[in-house]
Amino acid sequence: MINTIAKRYAKLPLTFLTGLLSIAISYGQEPTRPTIKQVSFPKDTLHITDYGAKGDGQQLNTEAINNAITACSEKGGGVVVVPAGLWVSGPIVMKNNVNLHVSREAVLLFSEDFNQYKLVESNWEGEPAWRNQNPISGKNLENIAITGSGVIDGNGGAWRMVKRSKMTETQWKNLVSQGGVLNENKSIWYPTEGSLRGAQQKKAGIMRPGTTAADFQDVKDFLRPNLLVFTQCKRILIADVTIQNSPAWNLHPLMCEDLTLRNVSVRNPWYAQNGDGVDIESCRNVLVEDCTFDVGDDGICIKSGRDKAGRDRGMPTENVIIRNNVVYHAHGGFVIGSEMSGGARNIWVEDCSFIGTDIGLRFKTTRGRGGLVENIFINNINMFDIPGEAILFDMYYAAVDPVPLVGEERSDIETRRLPVTEETPRFQNFVIRNVQVHGADKGLFIRGLPEMHIQHIHLEDIHIKAKKGIELIEATNVQLKNISLTVSSSNPLIQLDNSTNITIDGLTAEKPVDLFVNVSGKASRNIQLTRVKADATKKWSQFTNQADQSALTLKK
Repeated sequence: MINTIAKRYAKLPLTFLTGLLSIAISYGQEPTRPTIKQVSFPKDTLHITDYGAKGDGQQLNTEAINNAITACSEKGGGVVVVPAGLWVSGPIVMKNNVNLHVSREAVLLFSEDFNQYKLVESNWEGEPAWRNQNPISGKNLENIAITGSGVIDGNGGAWRMVKRSKMTETQWKNLVSQGGVLNENKSIWYPTEGSLRGAQQKKAGIMRPGTTAADFQDVKDFLRPNLLVFTQCKRILIADVTIQNSPAWNLHPLMCEDLTLRNVSVRNPWYAQNGDGVDIESCRNVLVEDCTFDVGDDGICIKSGRDKAGRDRGMPTENVIIRNNVVYHAHGGFVIGSEMSGGARNIWVEDCSFIGTDIGLRFKTTRGRGGLVENIFINNINMFDIPGEAILFDMYYAAVDPVPLVGEERSDIETRRLPVTEETPRFQNFVIRNVQVHGADKGLFIRGLPEMHIQHIHLEDIHIKAKKGIELIEATNVQLKNISLTVSSSNPLIQLDNSTNITIDGLTAEKPVDLFVNVSGKASRNIQLTRVKADATKKWSQFTNQADQSALTLKK
């Protein structure tokens, strides 16, 4: 249906086509789901011990493991086995047609010796950058895999800075006693002087004309690598392994195609700086299923480059299926952004649970990014014990933790209208159905820009128990259907600021509220609330900041 609409109305304005697409999506029409091509390997098997590796936790096995991988690839491919043992290694480089299989009784531990990792041309948060070589990497490869039920450990504690606010007093004292250095106000611990120097520079390591790796040697320790990075690879499988303790992000597929993550356990300390689970960047045809995440930053994250670098790359993350996953601690359970400048589209998220995650569904961007995120379909999500928002759309992302720490004060957002340019981000065409939330600070928060509203959002069959209810700011064409809210401190239950074409059909407030809906701002209009049920409500509506009473139609 969508393709038919596009062909028939190809010459009409984009805004009109967007509206038609939203209508099609609302009635259950979706793009065709992708087919992800799978890997296949010859049965030939090599053991790293055949190349001199020793699993005694002492010997450095970098050369032996890489030699085994190279030999396997040159023979036409197969399986390279890491058997039982504790295998210390420096950077491992994958080759075509190789399955690196980490046995159940094996731990592949990467060295804490920074000299093992040379500075290489890489990527950091969506921009080209010099970074230390990734513990596991591959570029321009086909048919590769990491499998087995063993453990891959990035030894991230040797690399990461740690914020004092995220540790108990005893933990902090133990950490400081091990060495390292503190910043000026003694609020952050760094493992080395070079790491601290890098933190004091703006965008340390980012590639600029005329710079080389030599220009960044004095801050090398700060340029932490992501644990596993595959770049421009095709047909990838990561299955069954535990991948943990990364210096920065755990898994980072970049500009890849036909990627499957299955039954992977991804772990990091909850305080791990930049300790994301998986960041799928500018990839197409991706499947993430039956995985578990318990990490220090975002859990399952979609990205596509940052600002001009991402727009110039122009590669959206698209055709992604994410299903049957569990996320424990993370800044967000399923996340898009904030580096989404190349766009994201055609993504399905279903049958996932977020338990103790700071924010459940987290969609974030900011001015300067640009990029279009659209056609996101989410169904059957369970959330429990969410400290922040259960569902959040925010175009004012500010690179801070999503939940303020005790005593932390944050300034209010300055709201002003700017011209729409290629740097203006867009979120549109999201369908979210069948969400259960037991415990959150706020049920739903949508905040767009004055010049670019978040638009065409459809939420249906949503059941939320939270402190606060619903807040929409600078939103257009939002449909809420069959919503139940149990809130403890919300006043009002629904806050609408400068939002238009808002339809709420079938909303039940399970507990009495003082004020049902507050409409704010003179730009608010065409707000319709029907089939609402809120027993013992003291006041149904209120209008503030020049909002007109004609903006709201309310039918009980």
